[in-house]
Amino acid sequence: MHVVQDWNKLLEVTIYRNTVQDYLLSLLTFLGVMVALSVLKRFIVFHLGNFAKKTVTDFDDFIVDLIAHIGWPVFFVIALHVATSALAIPAALHVFIRYAMIVVLTIRAVLLLQKIIHYSVHSVLMKRIPSKSPSSEAMITSVTWVVKWTVWVLGSIFILENLGVNISALMAGIGIGGVAVAMASQAILGDAFSALCIYLDKPFEIGDFIIIDDQMGTVEHIGVKTTRVRSLSGEELVFANSDLTKSRIRNYKRMQMRRVVFRIGVLYETHLDKVEKIPQMIKDILGRQKNIRIDRVHFQSFGDFSLVYEIVYYVLSSDYNVYMDIQQAINLAIMKEFAGQGIEFAYPTQTLFLKKGDGVST
Repeated sequence: MHVVQDWNKLLEVTIYRNTVQDYLLSLLTFLGVMVALSVLKRFIVFHLGNFAKKTVTDFDDFIVDLIAHIGWPVFFVIALHVATSALAIPAALHVFIRYAMIVVLTIRAVLLLQKIIHYSVHSVLMKRIPSKSPSSEAMITSVTWVVKWTVWVLGSIFILENLGVNISALMAGIGIGGVAVAMASQAILGDAFSALCIYLDKPFEIGDFIIIDDQMGTVEHIGVKTTRVRSLSGEELVFANSDLTKSRIRNYKRMQMRRVVFRIGVLYETHLDKVEKIPQMIKDILGRQKNIRIDRVHFQSFGDFSLVYEIVYYVLSSDYNVYMDIQQAINLAIMKEFAGQGIEFAYPTQTLFLKKGDGVST
């Protein structure tokens, strides 16, 4: 009987405007909320996880993963807020607990949104790309990065607003500062917009061989601000995206066939019969090559020191090495045929006529 009375007296002892009984009830409430939230999470994850195993889609697996990432920090601040709401504690401590709950819940919400964005991009958007496109993937990754940082900025503004910061004045300052930054960073914004134009219009993609003015190489990376090209000599060329959208770009990867024009010259002393046979000889040589289409072979003109023939054909490939292999084979075959026919190639020569007395000598 004395124990019960002593216990009751102990419960009625007041410490900092709250009885011991109030503190015990608050502690039990805290533990009860923590246990209840933990059990509820386990219950949902277990049953939803079993359901997700029976389905083909991965969306329910993604939902299970989202719930599984809600951990003890969230449960702790919620339980602490609920448990202390009935206690007579200083107002500053109540405010601190509420702010802590807002910060923790907002950060967790932002992290969950990050996962949702990642899932949406890689499980939905990436699958809608018709074929594997490195440039599209790079651009989507860049845009995703911008969106994720935007979510963090919005989350920070939400936290500041709930902490009592004057958002209107802050936003006005950000607006004025944003105008100043925008004016100072027109080139950066222009490059970012040009990157979007490159992604939408696709004048080139990663892996394409392009020529810009007197620079050429293979596209390796398309970023928000710059595009990087690996030149034939090995160094990396970095172009601002805005420069590329203003330039005339030749994309050899898109070329279905290559038109080849070259000329050869033979001596003026070549016999007329051989001069007439040369076009057909060259056509026969072209006809023995693979992956080409003959356009024409003509005795084009009388040059300064040679009879000029013009040959035109198409290589049915965009590969530069294939073109060079074919051209090399044609050149060797022409040299061999001309040597067999006794036809000589012309080279720059000059004939001088000297007048001596009444006669002319050379």
